[in-house]
Amino acid sequence: MNEEIKVLETYEQAVLERFPDWVRVDEREGYQGLLVESANLLPLMSDLRDELGYDLLTSLTGVDYLPEEKMEVVYHLFRSTGGAILEIKVQIPRSNPVVPSLVGLYPGAAFQEREAWDLLGIKFEGHPHLKRILMWEGFSGHPLRKDWQEVFYGDEKKPYEDRWPKGKTKKIEADNPYQENIAYPEGFNPETWIPEPAEFLFKGSIPLEQEEEFDTEKLVVNLGPQHPSTHGVFRMVATLDGETVVDLEPVMGYLHRNHEKIGEKNTFAMNMPYTDRLDYFCSMSNNFGYALAVEKLLGEKYHPPERAQYIRVIMAELTRVLNHFMAIGFFLNDLGAYFTPALYTIKERELILDIFEAVAGSRMMCNYFRFGGVVRDLPQGMEEHIREMAYERLPRQIDELDRYLVENEIVVSRGQGVGVLTPEQAIGLSAAGPVLRASGVPYDIRRADPYSIYDRFDFDVAVRYHGDVYDRFLIRFDEIRQSIRILQQAIDSIPQGEVLANKPAYKFKMPVGEAYGRVEGPKGELGFYVVSDGTDNPWRYHVRAPSFINLTGLRQMCLGEKVADLVAILGSIDIVLGEVDR
Repeated sequence: MNEEIKVLETYEQAVLERFPDWVRVDEREGYQGLLVESANLLPLMSDLRDELGYDLLTSLTGVDYLPEEKMEVVYHLFRSTGGAILEIKVQIPRSNPVVPSLVGLYPGAAFQEREAWDLLGIKFEGHPHLKRILMWEGFSGHPLRKDWQEVFYGDEKKPYEDRWPKGKTKKIEADNPYQENIAYPEGFNPETWIPEPAEFLFKGSIPLEQEEEFDTEKLVVNLGPQHPSTHGVFRMVATLDGETVVDLEPVMGYLHRNHEKIGEKNTFAMNMPYTDRLDYFCSMSNNFGYALAVEKLLGEKYHPPERAQYIRVIMAELTRVLNHFMAIGFFLNDLGAYFTPALYTIKERELILDIFEAVAGSRMMCNYFRFGGVVRDLPQGMEEHIREMAYERLPRQIDELDRYLVENEIVVSRGQGVGVLTPEQAIGLSAAGPVLRASGVPYDIRRADPYSIYDRFDFDVAVRYHGDVYDRFLIRFDEIRQSIRILQQAIDSIPQGEVLANKPAYKFKMPVGEAYGRVEGPKGELGFYVVSDGTDNPWRYHVRAPSFINLTGLRQMCLGEKVADLVAILGSIDIVLGEVDR
């Protein structure tokens, strides 16, 4: 932990020396990073990207500091060549929270700025399409503001103290009737509202410029939200010229439940099982990222024991194998291969879920990690079972799947040259995980900015160089094989000992401060940004969701492709709507 702090100070010092008039150190207790005035944000970010190599903006979020009547926008920057975090912050008055948009410099900021506008009311001046993204257009207010209350508001924080007043029960809605606590933005009429851009479906087609003597028209088509191949309630509004996609807008939010608002009402410990519900294929990885963030706040006292570190890595790599097997199977399903390949890969998933059930007591919602380690040790005989899986079963099954699918002429013809994302586009659009590496960028957090004990293992960063649907398919075979290598090394060298630094606790003495913890999840960078005001509950709890941010590049991948390829392109990203919408 001390070495990490020294590295951060070195990075920040380099920026301070280069821009002494623009930035200053955040001197608040427990905070890090550099503060910049709103007026200097664009030139600073431009120089950071072009001169110092901070080309990867992975996370952008806002914080409402209500008692101080200010908002703060927090940017987490990295180099695609590797290295530690650079955190930049802009503080603005809460009464008029306006900052310049970074979409022109970092296109990957597009969805994240819309999210900060939607949930916190921070306006990003110059954003080309600043509108709600998770809430609907008729929603009133910005729900992550500290003075916003939900319809059936009960109390500010859990555990609620007023649920059983004097032993008597009551419904909270009796004090706060639903009809009296709903409002629409000024001038908004829900009776006449037509969702934009679906209005084109009601107004008719959009005229194209005339070509030669032919009158042609564009057609707007909705794929989803109730469509079997959108992987959940997700919508693609595609504008077509014949069968060619000339524009596309992803529309999400149908499953949004404001995971982050819930997280700020929970205690820090209560949030661990909530992370399971984000990407419900990858609950172990979700636990890992959140645990790292809170452990940074708690300090050395909660540094996990050696055995716990190995168990964490084993669970995370089993999760990656599980996820990629399922991604491969569902992708074939998206190509029209019915359900046979998916059924084949589900079998491997079920065998890994057997391990999770034996270890955590649950197959999907594992809730296994704790601050300072894991909740319990591996059961008797589990190490040998995992060793057999890592050395025998999994290598054999991935090789067999490779023989069946990798050179299949349908997979090749439907994937090669389709949905291309160049390395420059992938970096600029804040892509992460397999989507980024399939575009020729060998950026893997386990190597670029190692966490836990990943620096002890010998493995290669899987990378492909065409950036198309086919390479995003192949990269998951490569990553499964590298995960198997890590599993073999981890299970061979796992030590004996304790698995939790401290006794399990419901509440923790949290220091004041902030922390950003991130892991290389199966779908990309999963990050948690947490702010503590010293109480049991997070003041700010933000999830950098890879499924959500990877969708920023969907439009670019689809432009110029045929409408029949949209499902394959979406499937190659590998999203889970619980993580997209949160």
